[in-house]
Amino acid sequence: MINRGNRRYVALPWLICNMLKASLHFYVDWRSIPKWRNGMYENWYVIQVRTGKEEKIKNTCEKLISRDILEECFIPKCIRLKKYQGTWKEVDEVLFKGYVFMISDHIDELFNKLKLIPDLTKVLGNDGEFICPILKEEAIFLLKFGKEKHIVDLSQGYIEGDKINIISGPLVGYEGMIKKIDRHKRVAYIEVKLFDQITMIQVGLEIIGKSS
Repeated sequence: MINRGNRRYVALPWLICNMLKASLHFYVDWRSIPKWRNGMYENWYVIQVRTGKEEKIKNTCEKLISRDILEECFIPKCIRLKKYQGTWKEVDEVLFKGYVFMISDHIDELFNKLKLIPDLTKVLGNDGEFICPILKEEAIFLLKFGKEKHIVDLSQGYIEGDKINIISGPLVGYEGMIKKIDRHKRVAYIEVKLFDQITMIQVGLEIIGKSS
């Protein structure tokens, strides 16, 4: 255990990431961010799991780790439309495949509990030597788009010439983040900077009209 000021870190053997230098590459309107419980943003962590095991790990952590240690364990998701037997239906999908997010003020106890969880592969830190909180801006990004339920809602928009106009949903005002759209699958591909790298993610976008 290493103490730095008022924050404590747990040494790890993995040399895997460089998170704290990361920053979001788009403007965040802080006034539009929901107030988090107790104003906490500096105690958000992320663990990497095998893709497809996210829900299992989340449920196991919630079952085995006390709420006194693990305030919340969640998987950011997005709502999108998928066609089943000729009918479009809303479904939710994991936004960052292979990652589970956690909120805790007790990092040392959390780390000891996580060592007992099967299927965990690695814990992300700023230089591989510590478990560190993700950036405040990254936590705010997750809340901005997923709100307190951590689910990114479906957006709607229309195409006017070469321009995409979003009229509802979390992408309103963030058209510049959209790198491409797939009208057939009804998704938008957006770039975000998270985990010290540019990540392309899919969010639901329904194009309801097009004009030349």
